[in-house]
Amino acid sequence: AAARLAAEQEVENLSGLSPNPEKDIFVVRENRTTCLMAEFAAKFIVPYDVWASNYVDLITEQADIPLSRGAEMKGKCGTNESELELSWLDHAYTLKLSFLKEGHNTSRGPEASWRLSRIQFTYDTSERTYFKDAVSPGKHTASSHRLSALVTPAGRSYECQAQQTISLVSSDHQKSVQLLLSEVRLQPFDIPADFVFSEEHKCPVDQREQLEETLPLILGLILGLVIVITLGIYHIHHKLTASQVQIPRDRSQYKHMG
Repeated sequence: AAARLAAEQEVENLSGLSPNPEKDIFVVRENRTTCLMAEFAAKFIVPYDVWASNYVDLITEQADIPLSRGAEMKGKCGTNESELELSWLDHAYTLKLSFLKEGHNTSRGPEASWRLSRIQFTYDTSERTYFKDAVSPGKHTASSHRLSALVTPAGRSYECQAQQTISLVSSDHQKSVQLLLSEVRLQPFDIPADFVFSEEHKCPVDQREQLEETLPLILGLILGLVIVITLGIYHIHHKLTASQVQIPRDRSQYKHMG
């Protein structure tokens, strides 16, 4: 059964297709059909303790850990739950993203949406690429609690070019680990065709930035239209006024009449 499941499920790291070296692309396929797609750039900011120069006090350093382009991946698709797991640098780092689709009642009737419901990041402070002289090196897990992120209407993909920060709580003395996500395009359910995202649902930050970009153009068009209308009204009024017979006010100008 395990062999059959492995044969039916395919996972692909397509990060090499992205022109951005910091952006990764992952695809999960089951029964020869794409069931989860994810594109994003990710980096973790992880605080850790080192000895001060007096070897008595502890000071906190910060490790900036990018998601490696050659990450190994596993995936799982379901009707209401999906999962993407990524590991890199010989499993020193593992990121697990869990997604949940659920229905809810609104004023318009029952509707469904999906969200990022859980993040789990496992890291090893004995790994020397990003951690230098960590005190009591070892493995730690940073997790989200009651997460409701990237909320998207069912049947659509989530898109956000702006950087988003999600805080995770670490088992290392409850330190706060920051996950920085950017250039995100993600869909864990209801993909319409192989390697094809559904219509995008833009994040509020992107919507606001798009409005800020288009608002000056809209205001400029409205102002231009007002100017054109004003000039048109003035021109028509001027023509009507000029075509009317001008009656002289000076009585001496009537002498030639009669």
